[in-house]
Amino acid sequence: MGTRTIENYIKRVFAANNEEELEENLKEARKVRLKNFGKKIHFYAPSFMYYKTSYYRSSPADFPTISLTGKSCALNCKHCGGEVLSSMYSATTPEKLFELCMQLKRQGALGCLVSGGCLPDGSVPLGKFIGVIEKIKRELGLTVIVHTGIINFNAAEGLRDAGVDAALIDVIGSDETIREIYGLNTTVEAYEDSLKALHETGIAFVPHVIVGLHYGKLRGELHALKMISKYEPSALVIIAFMSIRGTEMENVAPPKPIDITKVIAAARLMFPQTPLALGCMRPKGKHRIKTDILALTAGVNAIAFPTEEAVRFAEKLGYDVAFSSLCCSQIYTT
Repeated sequence: MGTRTIENYIKRVFAANNEEELEENLKEARKVRLKNFGKKIHFYAPSFMYYKTSYYRSSPADFPTISLTGKSCALNCKHCGGEVLSSMYSATTPEKLFELCMQLKRQGALGCLVSGGCLPDGSVPLGKFIGVIEKIKRELGLTVIVHTGIINFNAAEGLRDAGVDAALIDVIGSDETIREIYGLNTTVEAYEDSLKALHETGIAFVPHVIVGLHYGKLRGELHALKMISKYEPSALVIIAFMSIRGTEMENVAPPKPIDITKVIAAARLMFPQTPLALGCMRPKGKHRIKTDILALTAGVNAIAFPTEEAVRFAEKLGYDVAFSSLCCSQIYTT
């Protein structure tokens, strides 16, 4: 499918005013998905969130999340305010990180997501942890995924040499969103430079695009996808703004399921052979049920913490369902 054809398709999708119009345009996205990936669908439920349905129950130990900065984050973004960090294990020194990973390994962990708050420049302070991450990989054999924030070539190279299984990065496509929501004095070029650094090192990397981060409205998501398309990601994850109690944006309405699906459909056509996942961060309740079902119609390869209704819908579509306790970013390994 040529570039102009894809652009025309995206225009039609984004012009849809209601669910009926959108679903008519999703047929092409699902065709692309079936052609390139067949009928296998992967559902993920890592242990950093409790999950139980009649289909699957998450393990409390298999795949936890660790913050290298504890509850601290220099940015204090409007949508998060550091609240997300409070749900993570804390390991603020290399020694504490290795000790924690040994403990988690003894408890049955298969791997972990290493994350943390950001420094004022938007990066996660990974430097002093590179050596111990290499030790964790070598001595404990855990799957280690790292959330990087803005990153340069040397840091990306260090992660690659340490044996990190994948690097995750949230990619923002609007300068206004970077300033207003993150409070960060930089531009979209910093995210493109980060993508370039990750690509050039050869490390597996999985960009995340956050739908509706700009006060629940679409702003810059397509530009983020266009930047990512230059750098051959291992997989792509679409997530969505959800209000978190105690933050500046706790009363902001999330993007509508139809808007999240528009971004998913655009991603599917722009990345026809790249595994595409609907990630764990998205609104819950009836909103999630509708989003999950539309995402399946739009051609995702994976969904994190799927609703029971979505699993039933996947079976109705004739998909071969598989569950995993790993992070959905690992869809590229299947």
